[in-house]
Amino acid sequence: MRARRSTTVLVCALILASCTPAGGQQPSRDVIRVAIGAPRHLLPSRTSDSAGSQVLAALYTPLVAYDEKNQPYEVAAESVTTTDNVTWTVKLKPGYTFHNGEKVTADSYLDAWNYAAYGPNAQENSYFFARIDGYAALNQPAQAATGADQQPAANTLSGLRKVDELTFTVKLSAPFGGFRTMLGGTAFYPLPKAAFTDDGALRDDFEQAPIGNGPFRMKGTWRRGAPIEVERYDGFAGEPPKIRGVIFKTYDRPSAEYADLTGGATDVITQISPASVAAARDDLADRYQRRPSADLHFLAIPAYDEQLANPEVRRAISMAIDRERISESLFAGAQAPARSFVAPVVVGYRADACGPACEYDPAAARKLYAQAGGPDRLRITYNADGGHKAWIEATCAQLTENLGVPCEGVAEPTFAAVTARLDAKQPVGLFRMRSVMSYPSMADYLTGLYSTAGPSNYFGYSNPRFDQLVREGDAAREPADAIDKYQQAEDILAKDLPVIPLRFGQADFAYSDRVTGVRTDVFGRIDLTAITLPG
Repeated sequence: MRARRSTTVLVCALILASCTPAGGQQPSRDVIRVAIGAPRHLLPSRTSDSAGSQVLAALYTPLVAYDEKNQPYEVAAESVTTTDNVTWTVKLKPGYTFHNGEKVTADSYLDAWNYAAYGPNAQENSYFFARIDGYAALNQPAQAATGADQQPAANTLSGLRKVDELTFTVKLSAPFGGFRTMLGGTAFYPLPKAAFTDDGALRDDFEQAPIGNGPFRMKGTWRRGAPIEVERYDGFAGEPPKIRGVIFKTYDRPSAEYADLTGGATDVITQISPASVAAARDDLADRYQRRPSADLHFLAIPAYDEQLANPEVRRAISMAIDRERISESLFAGAQAPARSFVAPVVVGYRADACGPACEYDPAAARKLYAQAGGPDRLRITYNADGGHKAWIEATCAQLTENLGVPCEGVAEPTFAAVTARLDAKQPVGLFRMRSVMSYPSMADYLTGLYSTAGPSNYFGYSNPRFDQLVREGDAAREPADAIDKYQQAEDILAKDLPVIPLRFGQADFAYSDRVTGVRTDVFGRIDLTAITLPG
């Protein structure tokens, strides 16, 4: 083996053009290369993209993780218990330390969560803490005597209380039986004292060299666009990884990832373009894998659009879309037809929750559309930077053919531009959305997307009965009772159709013959502690 590496160095010296630069070179025998997109952030309270989440999963250990049935089990937590679904007690396992040697304590979580929840810090994952008592006080400016807005009245969550060095309690503002399930999310990772200045602000350079409590630690600093290197943390209190390090290589095109995998320049990829799926099956055999993911793709309808206000019009549009045809012809099965308002990975999912409204029936759709007085033109607005043009045009073509009205796809530069039009209540017609799961529960989808105050309810749907059923599900003492309430709420969505489910994402991943033990978690992240390098 050593002789082979020496030969490689000699060839590289003689034929420089054939060798790849930093991150692309053949790594040492006990280091693997994992392909990711470009992370937006490497801070728990700001990271929601899959690339950043993959890196943070190497650097941090969560309070809970999820088993093969996507049910939570304790990892950094010794226990997470409650007697009333309101006050929860979190006991930490002893022995965990941060990569700088600091002990992980209750304060590590309280400091991190308070920082994330405090409104002026403008952290993208702040809303994860909205269920904790006192969140509103951290996000509503107090009124001075002059009437001018001031800083929030509080800067720490009143629902958090330290009991001892390894124990803290969390009081929620309302009962929620799924709180333990939430705690596996990126937002709930702890932070060391070294992350903060003396006045409680986050250090400017912390995100470039995060200090976590996980199985790997940063090697060097993060520079956007450059490979990110991590190395095994020998002081890790959990099960140690079998490899010594990981090089995360960033890509902007799935096709480039696949080319590097088959060319020997990377070891694991987590996305495969539809154009490469057939080749992957032939080239890689069982080293190409697919599993259901938590992504839900759908068309949303603004509540202010009177032309689309009739649920029967929306039903006709849904019935005019051939989900199977688009999934196979454009995505090569990499996305699966969706007929539910939650993803298949959560307990309580029903494959046909949408009912007849999501069954392809073009003749019935045309008749219903005419009877319901559907508009004489349809429009689907989408963000141009997401690669959606082909499937939007295919969907419009089906609607034109099956409903007998013209349909056009209208591109906005970004999704932020789409939401700006929504905020101004400007015409957009239907618009495309994608939901990415925060934690494996029906509550995550039902609350975040469809409840009146949901942070991702950009379409403005509001149904008091739906909201009430979700609250009753949250408060249920038994999981089966919670699922029953959540499914009743989903039945209301099937009648109202505030959105039209289209497709579920599929988690495609593949790996080289250099590694074994490759598997993904419920979020589609590679489990780096399970990978081995045979020989």
